[in-house]
Amino acid sequence: MLSQEKLARINELAKKKKEASLTDAEAREQINLREEYLKAFRSGMRHHIEGMKVVDPKGNDVTPDKLKEIQKQKGLHNRD
Repeated sequence: MLSQEKLARINELAKKKKEASLTDAEAREQINLREEYLKAFRSGMRHHIEGMKVVDPKGNDVTPDKLKEIQKQKGLHNRD
């Protein structure tokens, strides 16, 4: 998760870019902050998806085998 300060800085730079232009240093900073944000987002999303268990309307576990294997490796959902 990105800190509130970094998120505020991302928004500040985006607003400044809309209203005027960024210096070279600010443009590099914006790129680095965006990359850091995307890395954190992807990590969180991957963690969320890896924790999912898919169940059909009848209550049967229909989680894809690939996901079951990942969950087994991580010890999630009592996968043996």
